[in-house]
Amino acid sequence: MWKKIKLVLQSVREYKKYAIITPIFMIGEAAIECGLPFVMTLFTNQIESMSSINELVPYIIAFVLMAVFSITCGILGGRFGAIASTGFAKNLRNDLYKKVQSFSFENIDKFSSSSLVTRMTTDINNAQMAFQMCIRIVFRAPLMLVFSAIMAFISGGSIAFIFVIAIPIVALGFWLICSRAMKIFMKVFKRYDKLNQSVQENVAGIRVVKSFVRESFEKEKFNKASDDMALDFIKAEKIVALNNPLMNTSIHTVFLITMWVSCYLILNVNKAYFDTVNNKFVWNGLSIPEMSAMLTYGIQILMSIQMVSIILVMLVMSLEGIRRIAEVLEEEPTIVNPENPIMALDDGSVVFKNVCFKYKQDAQKNTLENINVNIKSGQFIGIIGSTGSGKTSLINLISRLYDISSGELIVGGHNVKEYDLEILRNSVSVVLQKNYLFSGTLAENLRWGDKNATDEELFKACKIAQADEFIQYMPEKYNKVIDQGGTNVSGGQKQRICIARAILKKPKILILDDSTSAVDTKTDRLIRKGLKEDIPSVTKIVIAQRISSIEDADQIIVMNDGHIDQIGTHDELLKTNAIYQEVYNTQNRTTSEKGGN
Repeated sequence: MWKKIKLVLQSVREYKKYAIITPIFMIGEAAIECGLPFVMTLFTNQIESMSSINELVPYIIAFVLMAVFSITCGILGGRFGAIASTGFAKNLRNDLYKKVQSFSFENIDKFSSSSLVTRMTTDINNAQMAFQMCIRIVFRAPLMLVFSAIMAFISGGSIAFIFVIAIPIVALGFWLICSRAMKIFMKVFKRYDKLNQSVQENVAGIRVVKSFVRESFEKEKFNKASDDMALDFIKAEKIVALNNPLMNTSIHTVFLITMWVSCYLILNVNKAYFDTVNNKFVWNGLSIPEMSAMLTYGIQILMSIQMVSIILVMLVMSLEGIRRIAEVLEEEPTIVNPENPIMALDDGSVVFKNVCFKYKQDAQKNTLENINVNIKSGQFIGIIGSTGSGKTSLINLISRLYDISSGELIVGGHNVKEYDLEILRNSVSVVLQKNYLFSGTLAENLRWGDKNATDEELFKACKIAQADEFIQYMPEKYNKVIDQGGTNVSGGQKQRICIARAILKKPKILILDDSTSAVDTKTDRLIRKGLKEDIPSVTKIVIAQRISSIEDADQIIVMNDGHIDQIGTHDELLKTNAIYQEVYNTQNRTTSEKGGN
């Protein structure tokens, strides 16, 4: 666990000086607070023997200066502690986000999106609170305990052993409470993930929820997740709540024992005498002001132990969060740049040589098996196959979103693993099945493809993708504000905007993963025509469910259960491939039936 804590603490960086200064002020505050009762004892003793009010002035000045110094240390410690903890949380959040951005799809598959959100919010907030308490209270409380114990012995002599005996007893009680609460708090964070997942799914799929009138079901699901988390928190808080009764009982018990012993000594006349030098009565070497100071130190000792217990509870809550944060930071990206990467893609050729692929190394069956394909630069390649046949898995390998398990994948004349990742992915433009638009204007979304694209380039890309047609009918045109996820445009419009965005990257290879499924056949045909005529040198790989979308392709790859069933032109496959024939006949029969009706 210490290794994980050290990993997380690396995010302190430029705020390290504040993290170091804060404990120094806390030490100063603790030392002064422990000295105040001792000065008060001297002040009280001086009152008993003073001959002039002027004799009290030095004590009053010392008391005021110490109080001011203590308050100043407390304020500065709090200020620098807040700066250090807030900066630490900011850096940690940035580090976590950058780490997630560096992940391959294989890495991302290990963490749910709701879990990552929890780690970047709740877990980091708990880590921030724990860090602030550590640089402030963790230093202050133990020092208060040590200083108070020393001053108690100075003030009360051997009677201070009462506090020494009480310390391990009280500490044991607090440890038992914290250890039981720790086990429950560890489970709570998993509940957070489920709660966030419930909210995320409901918000993302709100239209589906309302369409199927499932609001009641979603409310019950959320309530169950919320209730489960609340029950765990209540159970843990009930245990933690025992801290106060234990603390109060300990203070009162120690106070009564100390008072009883002190009174016994005071009433033991044989051990009482009059100090002629200081002009006061002394009982067994203990004066009443000294006894009062000793009791104050005793309370400080026990309060310090209670403070340590509160810190432990907070640390218990944060340690599980720190473990989860470190789990993400420790995750090494499975796909990284080579030492001397190739910084340019010469052409859009793609060659698969006996490629096998599986999503998990321990999987018994390959997702793709013995893939052999030779795609020349500028060709139009169609891919068709049933759901789960491996079409998307195949194209994900080209931009190295996943690494192949065996075989060789050559893109632009070089092994795909030899390229710089940014160069490769900028040269391979992919429009995925799940199209996503970000909040902002339409032009801002398009410029994800090229942030420096001119207006003319935007217009041209949209014309190729047949998006300019509907954009011109919008009152705001390219300044139209797109909602998060593109919820205020239709599915077909969203697909065409995403295709235009991909074209703006000026890629060597353009991959459309069933990206025209929501557009009509006429628009689909116009998109293909635009791609052929306006960007002829770009290799175009299209995954489609409709044969009409790929029938004019140079080559069509028929996928079946993770392997290539056959490769050929539309006419060749229509004569020789059973899978292609079945799909063609089914789609044309459906079309004929619709036309007949």
